[in-house]
Amino acid sequence: MATIDAGAKTGRMLIYRHSLVVRLSHWVNVLCLTVLLFSGLQIFNAHPALYWGQYGADNDPSFIAMEAVEDGARVKGLTHIGSFTFNTTGFLGLSTAEGEATARGFPSWLTLPCYQDLSSGRRWHFFFAWLFVVNGLAYLAYGLISRHFRRDLAPARSELALTHLGQEVVNHARLRFPKGPEARHYNTLQKLTYLVVIFLLLPLMIATGLTMSPGFNAVAPWLLDVFGGRQSARTLHFLTAFSLVAFVIVHIVMVVLSGVFNNLRSMITGYYAIEQGEK
Repeated sequence: MATIDAGAKTGRMLIYRHSLVVRLSHWVNVLCLTVLLFSGLQIFNAHPALYWGQYGADNDPSFIAMEAVEDGARVKGLTHIGSFTFNTTGFLGLSTAEGEATARGFPSWLTLPCYQDLSSGRRWHFFFAWLFVVNGLAYLAYGLISRHFRRDLAPARSELALTHLGQEVVNHARLRFPKGPEARHYNTLQKLTYLVVIFLLLPLMIATGLTMSPGFNAVAPWLLDVFGGRQSARTLHFLTAFSLVAFVIVHIVMVVLSGVFNNLRSMITGYYAIEQGEK
């Protein structure tokens, strides 16, 4: 791993932590996932309900649903999750934009475009979905050829010991971040999380997205059987997307708490700073 002595005045050493391909694929993913989320919520708003099975007809029980209902002289927004119902007026089911209440699943500021337009949302979603797939395949090829996955992400057997994992959980809970030689590499929790995201959540999101496409069903009809129907695939697609949102939120929080400037510099230039006395 390349290092640059930043000098005695700074008391730091810069290590080369992220390759160019990793950095480029990371920022392309940031763009793609942002557009995919907002345009996906636009598509969801065309029918803000999720079902399990093939058809999802109006009389079928919904897994998640959002609606606006009349309550005497006023209208309120409701969100249903299974047998539970929550009043989400002003955000989900019924949101306010420019002083007017509008019945819609997610509010306008969370959708692309902001106004209700299913066809535009689908165009945004499909274009960036394929860009996301191409970027992912390029990253996957690089990771295999360069041994990035094995070198940087595969945990050693000793790292999977329960005592080691337990200690890392405690360190994270107490916001004790790696220093010195340990800061040169991902910790075990990072490795396991990235592996789950790269090899489980992202492929699942792509596969369920393709399952919802009637055109792709003609090429691979067996996907409908794998996911239990188009509506089941839609539900899994939605849940997977929000699992990724949760991952991104935790990721951003940890980046800020562990040193936002240092982390951003490493993902832009590739170089990460460690203290000279911590080598």
